[in-house]
Amino acid sequence: CVVMACGMSRRYGKDKLLEVLGDREVVLHTAGHLAETGFAPLAVTRSREVAALLARWGIRCVTHDGARKSDTIHVGIESLPADAAAAMIFLGDMPDLPLRIGEALADALAPGTEAAAPVWEGRRGHPVLIRRSLFAQVAALRGDRGAGALLAALGPRLAQVPAPSDGVLFDIDRCEDLAARP
Repeated sequence: CVVMACGMSRRYGKDKLLEVLGDREVVLHTAGHLAETGFAPLAVTRSREVAALLARWGIRCVTHDGARKSDTIHVGIESLPADAAAAMIFLGDMPDLPLRIGEALADALAPGTEAAAPVWEGRRGHPVLIRRSLFAQVAALRGDRGAGALLAALGPRLAQVPAPSDGVLFDIDRCEDLAARP
């Protein structure tokens, strides 16, 4: 699992990943949950504070200098073990991901599929699971648009997994997003 924890939080005004939500920081709702459920997340971050927090949870971090935000996914893919058959890409600012969504995506990655993504009410969300065969294409992406077009081009080779909640769509960009969360 690669947790993208490199955002600048410009719209939020301060590091949103370190904001406390309930009993833990926002980034721990994703990365900490992954570690607790048996995954071995790798976080890509530019923040020393985020890296220190994640290290206390035993989560391996790779520092990204932040020269270009679009390089974050490249840094994450390049940091995976050489024998990784697939990678699940998580966003660090998605605190409401449904339990077991990672397992559901892994179960959906059947022969003939290159990727799996959760879908809530017709909208594709996060995290996304991609096979190694897509690593180079994903790592080559530029800009802040993500892999949406690449995934859409897969057609039937993209397994779409019904999500149990809209948590696969909810991320925190502004203070109002966190305040509006039930």
